[in-house]
Amino acid sequence: MAVTDEKDIQQLKKRLIELADKAYSRNIYTYTPFLGLAEQQAYYAVEREVSYAGVRMEGGAPFSERKIIRFGDPGYEEAFPIVCMEIWPRTPKFAENLTHRDFLGAVMNLGIERDVVGDFFVKEKGALLFCHENIADYIVENLDRVRHTNVACKRAEGEIVPEQAEPERISVTVASPRADGVISKVYNLSREESRELFNNGRIFINGIQTQNLSCQLKEGDAVTVRGFGKFIFYGQTGVSRKGKDRVEVGVFGKT
Repeated sequence: MAVTDEKDIQQLKKRLIELADKAYSRNIYTYTPFLGLAEQQAYYAVEREVSYAGVRMEGGAPFSERKIIRFGDPGYEEAFPIVCMEIWPRTPKFAENLTHRDFLGAVMNLGIERDVVGDFFVKEKGALLFCHENIADYIVENLDRVRHTNVACKRAEGEIVPEQAEPERISVTVASPRADGVISKVYNLSREESRELFNNGRIFINGIQTQNLSCQLKEGDAVTVRGFGKFIFYGQTGVSRKGKDRVEVGVFGKT
């Protein structure tokens, strides 16, 4: 369900409405594949139209970005078709320092679609991966190398909640907590470059895409800038000698 243009967005909206109608009319649960932040905006555009069916989103971990949407409220609970996989080097002593991109590339090289794969959480030299249950065994059987590192893979046992990496706390000085100004300072961009990111649909605040440059950030807002990373806005900490706001943010790695 990857969306690349307006036609894809309209098709995804139509599919979401169909899934909601099927869940409601048959009194069952229906599921989307994993949807990225950009694809989730198609849901928010039809949220009111499908709310009658009962809606829940889940990605496997509390702070997952890629999520499956479930429609339905049949009166019983059913687990999401999401499996947590553990990937680790067979010989940790000689393993490379692998990145999110390395793990993603290795899994995609198995010939599977992106929409059956959720988020990766890299820890030390291994990773946790959330994926659709239908593809889990295939990944276990075929994922044996990430870059030049031989790896093993298995379904995680029990409930595993990955730890979110601690962000780097930094302080920046801005005229106001406007989203475009804060983003410019955090990623050392010009206002024009920041504006282009908004215009190109690459800014998400609390998971919702926005093109509102003048949006005022609030304490606790999570801002994702596709291609640059993610940060948490902690709020104002003081005022500079020139009367500008001094704000603090927690910056995560590149996404």
